[in-house]
Amino acid sequence: MNIVCIGGGPAGLYFALLMKQQDPSHRIRVVERNRPYDTFGWGVVFSDQTLGNLQQADPTTAGEILGAFNHWDDIEVNIRGRKVRSGGHGFCGIGRKRLLNILQRRCEELGVELVFETDVQDDTQYPDADLIIASDGLNSRIRARYAATFQPDIDMRECRFVWLGTHKRFEAFTFAFEETPWGWFQAHAYQFDGDTSTFIVEAPEDTWKGAGLDTMDKEDAIAFCEKLFAPYLDGNKLMSNASHLRGSAQWIKFPRVICKTWVHRNAAGTPVVLMGDAAHTAHFSIGSGTKLALEDSIELARVLKSVLSPVRAEPVEACPEQGRSALRQAQGERVGQAGERVGLEQALQKYEEIRSIEVLKIQNAARNSTEWFENVKRYASLPPEQFAYSMLTRSQRISHENLRLRDRGYVEQYEDWIAERCGTPRAAQRQPIPPMLTPFTLRGVTLANRVVVSPMAQYSCVDGLPADYHLVHLGARAMGGAGMVMVEMTCPTPDARITPGCPGLWSEQQRDGFKRIADFVHANSGAKIALQLGHAGPKGSTRVPWEGEDLPLEQGNWPLISASPQQYLDGVSDWSRAMTREDMDRVRDDFVRSTQLAAEAGFDWLELHCAHGYLLSGFISPLTNQRTDDYGGSLENRLRYPLEVFHAMRAAWPQNLPMSVRISAHDWVEGGITPDDAVEIGRAFKAAGADMIDCSSGQVSKKQQPVYGRMYQTPFADRIRNEAGIATIAVGAISEADHVNSIIAAGRADLCAIARPHLANPAWTLLEAAKIGYTELPWPRQYRSAKTQLERNLEREKTLAAQETKIERFN
Repeated sequence: MNIVCIGGGPAGLYFALLMKQQDPSHRIRVVERNRPYDTFGWGVVFSDQTLGNLQQADPTTAGEILGAFNHWDDIEVNIRGRKVRSGGHGFCGIGRKRLLNILQRRCEELGVELVFETDVQDDTQYPDADLIIASDGLNSRIRARYAATFQPDIDMRECRFVWLGTHKRFEAFTFAFEETPWGWFQAHAYQFDGDTSTFIVEAPEDTWKGAGLDTMDKEDAIAFCEKLFAPYLDGNKLMSNASHLRGSAQWIKFPRVICKTWVHRNAAGTPVVLMGDAAHTAHFSIGSGTKLALEDSIELARVLKSVLSPVRAEPVEACPEQGRSALRQAQGERVGQAGERVGLEQALQKYEEIRSIEVLKIQNAARNSTEWFENVKRYASLPPEQFAYSMLTRSQRISHENLRLRDRGYVEQYEDWIAERCGTPRAAQRQPIPPMLTPFTLRGVTLANRVVVSPMAQYSCVDGLPADYHLVHLGARAMGGAGMVMVEMTCPTPDARITPGCPGLWSEQQRDGFKRIADFVHANSGAKIALQLGHAGPKGSTRVPWEGEDLPLEQGNWPLISASPQQYLDGVSDWSRAMTREDMDRVRDDFVRSTQLAAEAGFDWLELHCAHGYLLSGFISPLTNQRTDDYGGSLENRLRYPLEVFHAMRAAWPQNLPMSVRISAHDWVEGGITPDDAVEIGRAFKAAGADMIDCSSGQVSKKQQPVYGRMYQTPFADRIRNEAGIATIAVGAISEADHVNSIIAAGRADLCAIARPHLANPAWTLLEAAKIGYTELPWPRQYRSAKTQLERNLEREKTLAAQETKIERFN
């Protein structure tokens, strides 16, 4: 096969040597515009896992690379004169030039043709090629040439950074954060050879400009960085190897690149395949750019091997033509490694499918990491201990339990720090308290732990009356170990309900029904109980979900009101009418009356529902509020009525008891509420006396396009908590103790509301505590006989799993 790799970076070189190693008869050329020893940047970073992948692909090359690495386990975080260090991270650094030289030498040993100082403008200048690899880097000309096929999406990130070097040898991967009059600067530093370290300086663009770096010449800018980070350099200078750049051109923005497709056939019919930075980028803060490039090479070589290895009747050697004849045969049917009939097209498609998924995973983590560094100001007020933990877990690839595997001592020390701040220091000979099980206090209420049973609609009331079903449902979950159970959205009037099965609180009979439940929870568990009050507005008068979700009642409908006339389901739902001032007064007073009844029923906590497109949410979102009076237009105006209702409720609710507000922090629709708006909404409710924001999203419009994933709504809670300065509840796809511990420990939220897992298992908290090995969580005395048996069974499962892992490794 005749292969041309355009671009002599890690991707092109490694792919070339792997293919040549597989079959020496391949003709492979790597064409590079620079000279053999020209390169930019300083060191690159690999994890131990990446080294394992290289070892499997080519032990010889991996051995040379490993011999040139500087290895470290520790990460050190420096802020406000404090230093926090954790170990077990397993990273290696190598000079980019050294890495390229190893790959170049290995290519030459195997017979790969290396062509330097050749700037390829047009891939079609290689008409004899059977396969062209576009490994020409971040600013790929080949990608740009065929942009209509590849459909690149390039997102320029917000920070400016400069890639420098220093002879200060850093023992750990070091992060340093320094505050200036213009904002925060941060440095990423790591040693990559015997006497040199990479030193990347980064700052948001407004901070960078405020410091005047946009107009400084290169030498002055480097001197600025030396002075700013002098405490970490120990007198060593910072160095630049980008001699071709002048002035502020050395400061660049990071472009996140992702392509929709990775394979194109050019005018000659030759496949052109993207690889490395030409196909994708991952922010340097997770150090995965070179990793992705090398793993692209490994995967493409692997899938091509299944196509090009002769396994059927006529071998390639019997054909009269060489070069493109190999491609002709490859395009014919062959039996792959799994007995599957494949061709070159299928192999290239498989490469794209496999790698695009892996790249997406890394890029999601990289996006989280990038955004964290772009918003250091958001986290800088955290105590140094929590700031460091937040930084370590910023990508969400490293969780609380993953950190424990890396450095148990660090995690237990940090858990003790959290527990002490919560007023529950660990007693001698006791287990460290997981963050999710530390207490939390608002006003006069202390929750035993940070787990909340989310308000989940059950549609099981008659005339709004909570009875036996809700006693069992809520009572069981209170006994399951959660710190608080929250009653589903409860309505202040019959016409405020979503369905006829929704609970209400407009009568003394309903108050007494709830009091029965609250009394049971208080008498039989350590949990607190909260009530969520809300008005369905335009989403009311519908059937229970199992009879047709969001569909209007077949009979017995009631009139609907909203901020502006709307029909939730176009052509299906009943139309609502816009509220008058008289309606507003009546509804506000209805909420106040329900608030008073909730206090009489003995609830510990009250939440106002301003989310999911219900009445008050409809005022807040510009998608549903088209009013032209004082209650429409700007966000301030749209908040006016929800804040009026909240003020009235807060005045009627006991001052020693907390009130929270549930909001939709993102409408997931163009022109709707954004996370930026959510921060302002949080500030407004905080100013009105709210104690906490319950951060949900969506359900305002059927046109929504949410981006789902593990803990996908937690970033909203994070932003509101750390920018608006109000406590938050995180919700959404939080399903295990590790999630909760990571969120609470990082200061991303103060409580976590768990929904569906609690439907599957009322004792979710008790089970999750046992799963992570915490045995000191109290169980209801009636259930204690099951506790030790569960713990023994879980321990037995862990032992068996460990034994199976050892057997697999041995084999």
